[in-house]
Amino acid sequence: MNVLVAIDDSTFSDYAIESVVERTWPEGSKFRLLSVVEPFHPEHAGWHTSYLSVAVEAQNELVEAAKRLVNDRVKRLTLTFGKPNVSAEIREGYVTDTILESAKEWPADLIVVGSHGRTGLTRLLLGSVSEAVVSQAPCSVEIVKVPRKQKA
Repeated sequence: MNVLVAIDDSTFSDYAIESVVERTWPEGSKFRLLSVVEPFHPEHAGWHTSYLSVAVEAQNELVEAAKRLVNDRVKRLTLTFGKPNVSAEIREGYVTDTILESAKEWPADLIVVGSHGRTGLTRLLLGSVSEAVVSQAPCSVEIVKVPRKQKA
């Protein structure tokens, strides 16, 4: 079984990883951690071209932070499942699209994502990655939520 775990730097992703680690999986299961860095948009650099180099540097820092995040989380999965069964990738792109592309390319049998549990206006404005992944995924999807008592 190929299990794709999409993560970001949040408690919600940590719960998703723990959910995967705490279970028994079929022999030969493979696990891939995926972190997606949103692409740089030149319009965010403002009108001055001198801002462009700063924005590109900031994008590079985001990619480096994603690498550190993924490497740290890979260690957690490797302790449980062994190095040959765990891989990782960092991609730049739009989060939902990139998760779906990775799931198709690998190919994943299951996608695991943490849910931020946004509601109301924040959900409307920010969208729901997990909901979009569920509706378009080429395989099963598990959404891991933080227990209510932990949110408070």
